[in-house]
Amino acid sequence: MRQHLVNLKLDVRQALGQLAHHRLRTALTLLGMVFGVGAVIAMLAVSEGGKRQALELIEGMGLRNLIVEARELDSESLKEVRKYSAGLNVRDAESIEATLPFVEGWAGSRRFRTWTLFSREGQSRADVFAVSPDYFTLSSLEAGQGELFSPEDDLNFAQVAVLGSGAARGLFPNGNAIGKHIKVNHLWLQVVAVLRDRQLPDQRFEGREIGGESEHVYLPLQAGSARLKREEMSSELDELKIRLDGSIEPNQAAMAIENLLNRRHGEQNDYQIIVPARLLAQHQQTQRIFTIVMSAVAGISLLVGGIGIMNIMLASVMERKSEIGLLRAVGAREIDIVRQFLVEASVIALIGAGIGVMLGIALAYAIAAFAGWAVAWSLLVIAVAVLVCVAIAVGFGVYPAVSAARLNPVLALQSE
Repeated sequence: MRQHLVNLKLDVRQALGQLAHHRLRTALTLLGMVFGVGAVIAMLAVSEGGKRQALELIEGMGLRNLIVEARELDSESLKEVRKYSAGLNVRDAESIEATLPFVEGWAGSRRFRTWTLFSREGQSRADVFAVSPDYFTLSSLEAGQGELFSPEDDLNFAQVAVLGSGAARGLFPNGNAIGKHIKVNHLWLQVVAVLRDRQLPDQRFEGREIGGESEHVYLPLQAGSARLKREEMSSELDELKIRLDGSIEPNQAAMAIENLLNRRHGEQNDYQIIVPARLLAQHQQTQRIFTIVMSAVAGISLLVGGIGIMNIMLASVMERKSEIGLLRAVGAREIDIVRQFLVEASVIALIGAGIGVMLGIALAYAIAAFAGWAVAWSLLVIAVAVLVCVAIAVGFGVYPAVSAARLNPVLALQSE
C-alpha cells in the first residue's frame, strides 16, 4: 500500500511537470472543464436557492391549506351576482368545517381601505386586515413581541392590533410599540403584538403575490367588520384559509369544497380556490425543466473538455514515444504506463474542476445580484460536480493511455 502511494505521488509530480511544460496547450484544454464545472455549480446553486426560497414562501400559504379568494368583479357583474350570492363569508367557513370531516380549521381575512394610519410617534402606509384569530397559525406567523389577540378578543370586539415588523418601525420609530395606540381611519387600536420578521421578500410566486406581512396591520375580524366601513356589495371576507388533515389530497379536498360552495353561492363564479400544493408542484416542474436544460448545456461543456483532454494526451503520446519505450525497456508494465497517463488526465480534471468551482460560485452570485434570485450551496453537489469532471477526464483518457501502453518498446525507442 505504501509503495502504491509513493508511485502515485511520483505520477502526480510527473503529470504536473508535463502540464507545466506545455502551459498554453494545458490552459486551452482546461477551459472546457472550467466552464463545464462552473456552469454546473452556478446552475445547481441557483436551482437549490430557488427551491429553498419556494418552500419558505409556500410555508406562508401552507402546504396543507386551501385558500378560497373572493373574485374581483366590475360593478355591473357584481350587482348581478349579488342577486344569488352574498359572497364569501364566515357562514361559508362554518359550513365547510361542519360538513367536511377532513377540515381541521379555518381562518378568514378582510382587507380594508385606509385613508389614514398613524400613531403619536409616526405614520405608515401599511395595509390593514381584519382577521380571525387562527389566521396567524394557518399563515405560519409568530409574535416577535407581545401576544397575538385571542378568540375572546375577537368575540368581545376588542380594539387591538398586531403589527408587522415594517409597520411597527414606521409607526413607532423609537421602538417599543407594545401597549401603545394607533389610529386606523377613525378607529383607535391598542398594539398587543409585533410579528417576527420572516425575512421574506414581496414577490410573485406562480402568478400570486406572496410575502409582505411586515407591512401589514391586523385587527380582530369581528371588530373590523363592525367598526370599519367596507365597500358596497363587497363580500364579508376577501380570503378564507382552510386547514386540511392528512387523510385527503389537497386537490380532492378542493373539489369537495368547490361543490359545497357552488351550492351555497347559487352556482355563481364569485370565488376561486387556490391549492398551494399545486402551485409548488408547478414551480418544481418548471424548475426541473430548467435544471435539465442547464445540465445538458453544462454536460456538453464537460464533454468538450473531455475531448480536449483526449486530444492533448494523444499528442503527448506521440511526443513521448521514446520515453515510453525507455520505461518499458527498464521493466515498466503496461499497467504502469496506463496509470501514469490516467493520473495526468485526473490532474488536469482536478485543476479544471477547482478553477470551475470558483468560477461557478462567482457566476452564481453574479446571477443572483443581476436577477434578484437566491442561491444556496451544498457540499455534496460541489463534490459530485468535481467527481463527474474527473470521471469524464479519466473516461476520455483511457484510449490514449491504453494506446501508449501497447506501443512496441523497440519501435518506440527508434522513433526519436
